[in-house]
Amino acid sequence: MKNVGSDQTQGAAPPQPADGRTRQAVARLLLERGPVTAADVADELGLSHVAVRRHLDALLADGEAATRDAPLRGRRGRGRPAKLFLLTETGRSRFGHAYDDLAVAALRFLAENGGEQAVRAFAERRVEAMIERHRDAVTEPNQPAERAKALATALTREGYASSSRHVGAGEQLCQHHCPVAHVAAEFPQLCEAETAAFADMLGVHVQRLATIARGDAACTTHVPVLPTQGKTPNTTPPTPDGGELA
Repeated sequence: MKNVGSDQTQGAAPPQPADGRTRQAVARLLLERGPVTAADVADELGLSHVAVRRHLDALLADGEAATRDAPLRGRRGRGRPAKLFLLTETGRSRFGHAYDDLAVAALRFLAENGGEQAVRAFAERRVEAMIERHRDAVTEPNQPAERAKALATALTREGYASSSRHVGAGEQLCQHHCPVAHVAAEFPQLCEAETAAFADMLGVHVQRLATIARGDAACTTHVPVLPTQGKTPNTTPPTPDGGELA
């Protein structure tokens, strides 16, 4: 029997630093042994039933665990059937996935056997498939600024948490999340194909200022817009923090 924390005391208590470790241990047991009952978890980890239920309830509330009724064995007695707990896909993400490593390995194989052009063709095909269904919505506005806002909306729907704001002489398109950043760090062709696709959809030459794959806080793209009549355009694109490039 294992004792993984100080949750033996019954009753409510203020959250302790050990709670995170204990919850991780509960989640790992569901991963390795699930579906299991709360009693099984308590016995295996050496915790009180109250403590186990607190952690299980937290996992349920966060969408990391789900329940199902235990199968009936023999004659059914009074009361509700026992509940079995198991991790959801969200809960499994606590323990990571090998998707990035698999993608990197696949692209390395493609580069070794098809060369640079094969990797570039794959990158172009990927971004085309991702944003082509949004082309009508993005290209409907006439002005690059409005198109940039529409593109930000489209990218958000694809999981990139994007925004657009007016900075200096243009729009600054920011992608605050990149699902393929780990892969793009080794294969910048993914970022290059994405930038080219943005230019095509927006109808202007855009400039990538920062990328998450290079360690920046966001992927930032400068989108030039037509200057206001009577004003001298500032052709120097803004930096991601709104300043000017040296």
